Amino acid sequence: MKNTKKLRAAVIILVLLTGLARAGGKLTLEESKRLALQNNVRTKNSALESEAARQAQREAFTRYFPSVSASGTIFDASRSLLEITTPGGNLPVYNGNPANLPTSTQFAYMPSTTMGVLGSLKLGLVSAVQPVFAGGRIVNGNRLAALGVEATDEKARLARHEVLRITEEDYWRVVSLDEKMRTAETYEALLRRLLEQVENAWASGLVMKNDVLKVRLKLSELLINKSKVENGRALAAMALCQYIGIRYDPSVELSDPLAVDGPPDAYRADPAEALKTRPEYRLLEDAVRGEELETRMKLGEYLPQVGIGVAGLYMKMDTAEGRTNGVVFGTLSIPLSGWWGGSYALNAQRAQEQIARNNLKDNADLLLLQMERAWQDLTDAYRQVLLSRESKAQAEENLKVNRDSYDNGLSTISDLLEAQALLQQANDQLTEAMAAYRVNLVFYLQITGH
Repeated sequence: MKNTKKLRAAVIILVLLTGLARAGGKLTLEESKRLALQNNVRTKNSALESEAARQAQREAFTRYFPSVSASGTIFDASRSLLEITTPGGNLPVYNGNPANLPTSTQFAYMPSTTMGVLGSLKLGLVSAVQPVFAGGRIVNGNRLAALGVEATDEKARLARHEVLRITEEDYWRVVSLDEKMRTAETYEALLRRLLEQVENAWASGLVMKNDVLKVRLKLSELLINKSKVENGRALAAMALCQYIGIRYDPSVELSDPLAVDGPPDAYRADPAEALKTRPEYRLLEDAVRGEELETRMKLGEYLPQVGIGVAGLYMKMDTAEGRTNGVVFGTLSIPLSGWWGGSYALNAQRAQEQIARNNLKDNADLLLLQMERAWQDLTDAYRQVLLSRESKAQAEENLKVNRDSYDNGLSTISDLLEAQALLQQANDQLTEAMAAYRVNLVFYLQITGH
């Protein structure tokens, strides 16, 4: 018993330690994507929709097989449903020669009688009907069901891409706020050191108190902005954790660095080729094929329906012995009057076909335009990264020059504070530009089928 308790305690401690390690550990981008695909409601629902479409396809396949039905009837009436009464009277007796019947002189008396029928009944019927020709509706119905599976698979793929894109956007948003926080902390350290220097200089009478107040004001502004960044980071991390389906932990760290390695030329895709792989385009093609199959289904409603079948019958009426019987039959149904209204219904369905084709062409052009616009946004985002890097380098040089000038008494504290603020602004702009580039990159890769 003691060993069991020790083992149970060890397991509990191990679970707790594992949970703490995960809570305080680092979260990679790939792990975030995996968790999102595993836990996000949209991917779960798309998987259920795909399974529902497959079940509908299996149901449609059963239409190829005979339709079997069974029915039974049993009743016992308080009195017979049908009564036959025979009146009584004298019946002539003759010697077998019909010629003597009219002149018969002997008679036999027959009393009146009443006979009941259908006082009780037991009836059972089993039949199987095999469709031979149903106007193509069975074949086209199965094709339509298979198309439904293909469409739900494309929707699931589209949902998966969307989940991955949003996950990456949320991930880089948190990373960019972490970068801004580090920049703010660096800036804060600079200001605190400067404040200490200025306060010492003021105590020594080397500077005016106004210089101390300027540094303190700048530090207060920084702390306010830093608090805003902290709150924004907490909300962004909550949104990320909620989207990927894990418990929010303020101590969680994102390990992937916000980096831009080089120009996006390697990711350039041919829009015409990429269009064919996009789930949106495939769904538009499926819509056209679906409307074509719906037209064939509608036409099949007005074609002859042919079937063959067999039936087995058991019947026992009143006190008679039960009887069984077998029947082989064929059916032919021709909807003669349906063609009048059916011609209009077919024209309406053909109009839906053309609408689907028009939508395919129009939306294909829009998808091509979207890819071109996404490429322009991506290249522009990369240019913004380059410009931001250059601005940061200039701001660093400007700070160095102003620091040296201030230390040598050639510039004011305001010039130094402005140089430090410009560097922080340049760092934040570079962080935003890099985050925007990563977001634009993942979007471009998604819509071009990478």
